[in-house]
Amino acid sequence: MGEKEGIRQYIERAKVVPGKRMDLKRYPTSWEMAESDSINGLRLSKENSEELLARSLKELTSMQEVLWADNRFSMLVILQGMDAAGKDGIIKHVMSGVNPQGCQVTSFKAPSPDELDHDFLWRCIKVLPGKGSIGIFNRSYYEEVLVVRVHQEFLRSQRLPTDDFGPSFWKERYHSINEMEKHLARNGMVIIKLFLNVSKEEQRTRLMERIETPEKVWKFNPNDVKERDLWPEYMGSYQEMLEATSTDDAPWYVLPADQKWLARALASLILTSQIRSLGLTYPELPPEYIKDVQDAKSRLEKG
Repeated sequence: MGEKEGIRQYIERAKVVPGKRMDLKRYPTSWEMAESDSINGLRLSKENSEELLARSLKELTSMQEVLWADNRFSMLVILQGMDAAGKDGIIKHVMSGVNPQGCQVTSFKAPSPDELDHDFLWRCIKVLPGKGSIGIFNRSYYEEVLVVRVHQEFLRSQRLPTDDFGPSFWKERYHSINEMEKHLARNGMVIIKLFLNVSKEEQRTRLMERIETPEKVWKFNPNDVKERDLWPEYMGSYQEMLEATSTDDAPWYVLPADQKWLARALASLILTSQIRSLGLTYPELPPEYIKDVQDAKSRLEKG
């Protein structure tokens, strides 16, 4: 298999095909990889993961500069997943090389009173990235069809004009999300949505590690263990959400989060592939500007 074909195959394997029935069980939390496959000239393996990521970061850093200079597009990266799925790790390792001036990370917790005074999309819309910039959402408006779907008591604080939270209510929320993302895509925003698919057993291992490691115990939230009891409800909500909101404008990608190294490598490949497909260029400078530059150069050369 050629290298470009291999990269495309990995991306397509992770993609939730828009308009098709989706079975989350068909997206494993870890992949068995063919030893003959390679990316960026290296065999795809855990042993080569750091070098693979370093090469992708170098390419991403270069592409971010062109994204900024081109100034027609923006990029929004949405990270969703259960607790301890590795969202923070994706941000730290995949985005570590980009210029912080052109990249903003926003983490969404429980909504504030001011946010509850607005519709469920508002708090995310107001922090969307501008032209030439990359925005990263650690959780997002998708929480409104995930955790809120599992804990429908949260809807009471939203003071909605209906108390019927049956199937049509959630279809309307999916429709609102899809229409918003379609609007953003039409206006130059590239939306990349990554679901970190971690197994319940791997999550248990990671939560135990947090508890037992003094440097990590501060990250542990006892409520995470209570949420594990609702695992089937969460998986059902994720599956329905992924199927309903993976569109041509903003598809979902399901990453095998039990393998941190592979999830990070795939995330970097998806990001660089999407930016590369935009055909970005540095702006063409007008003749009068070039003349001014040459005049400035001459003056500098004279001291």
